[in-house]
Amino acid sequence: MLHTLSCGPGHPAVKECIALLRADDALLLLGDGVYIALQQSQDWAAMQSSGASLHVLDADARVAGVHHRLAPCFKVIDDDGFVSLTEKHSKQMAWY
Repeated sequence: MLHTLSCGPGHPAVKECIALLRADDALLLLGDGVYIALQQSQDWAAMQSSGASLHVLDADARVAGVHHRLAPCFKVIDDDGFVSLTEKHSKQMAWY
């Protein structure tokens, strides 16, 4: 499953999303969700422990000014990468 998370740290949906992540899932952080990928944020370590592949949308990380401070476990992808994730995962869950 592809999880897209667009809410920021501290939002209740973040914990709910983490609880459902499985090793064969992918997670894409977009919008305010990119702040979760910052090194030393409270949630990125739990996401990494899930075994899911972790991604951040490059354009959103750049707009937020955090693209240079992302935890190394997150792969930065562009729109084409987003499309590839949707092709690989037939099911998607969007978290707001």
